[in-house]
Amino acid sequence: MNWREHIQSDPQILHGKPCIKGTRIPVALVLGYLAAGRDMVAIQREFPDLAEAHIAACLDYARHLAEFEASAA
Repeated sequence: MNWREHIQSDPQILHGKPCIKGTRIPVALVLGYLAAGRDMVAIQREFPDLAEAHIAACLDYARHLAEFEASAA
C-alpha cells in the first residue's frame, strides 16, 4: 500500500490538511473513526465515496508518520 496514491495535501483544500484525493474527507477524521472502534463497513456507510483502499491508505499514512525520526541536533 502506498498512501501517496490516495492522500493529498493541497493548501487550497481544507487549509492543506491531508485528505482523500478527490474528496474533502480529512485523513484525521477517518483515523479518528478507526480509533473509536468503527470498522470499514461503518465508515463506508457514512462516507460512501470511500473505498477500502482509501481507509487502508489512512492507516499506512499514520504508520509512515509514526516511523518518522527526528534528527539529533
